[in-house]
Amino acid sequence: MAALARFKDIMAANINALLDRVEDPAKMVDQYLVNMAKDLAEVKRETAAVMAEEARCKRLVDENRVEVAKFMGLAEKALMAQNEGDARVFLNKKQELEAAGAGLATAYEVSRGNAEKMRQMHDKLVRDINDLTARKNTIKAKAAVAKTQERVNKFEMPSAGRSGAAAFDRMEAKVNQKLDAANAMAELNREPIDEAKALEEKYKSGTANASVDNELAALKAKLGM
Repeated sequence: MAALARFKDIMAANINALLDRVEDPAKMVDQYLVNMAKDLAEVKRETAAVMAEEARCKRLVDENRVEVAKFMGLAEKALMAQNEGDARVFLNKKQELEAAGAGLATAYEVSRGNAEKMRQMHDKLVRDINDLTARKNTIKAKAAVAKTQERVNKFEMPSAGRSGAAAFDRMEAKVNQKLDAANAMAELNREPIDEAKALEEKYKSGTANASVDNELAALKAKLGM
């Protein structure tokens, strides 16, 4: 039987280990559930068949024992009736049944062992399915959070030395440096102040103002003001 052939693999299967080996547990959890549901359906069919075979073998063993006991009783009755020949026939039949019973007992033990294995597989698959179903939403939620965190990590602010603000600070410092250099050069290029010339301009301005005052006084006198 296919299920019995896979007994060791199914019993050794570890859901946690299987999920740890895949890159995307959130996607694989549904596939594992589908696969295990298929396995469980097969195991159920074969378990039912094996259990039916176990019951049949058990019934044959029980029937054989009844027949053995029956012919033993007949042999005893024959001897009590002093029919040794009949007793011999009954004992011969009893021995044939006992020989057949040994084979039936062996078949029953094999079928019982197979049924036990099938029940173990069935129970394990049921437990695994229930466990994975209960954990499915949690696994998917954690996977979604992990993906979101990965996306956030890609857009996180860089270190202080590489941040946008630091870059603007460096550019502003360079502009200020150039402006200071330009102002200094302009200062150096400006002609020295000639104090005498400055005073000359002052007195020129004063003379012009006096002339205007004199002309204004003459105009007032003319107008009788």
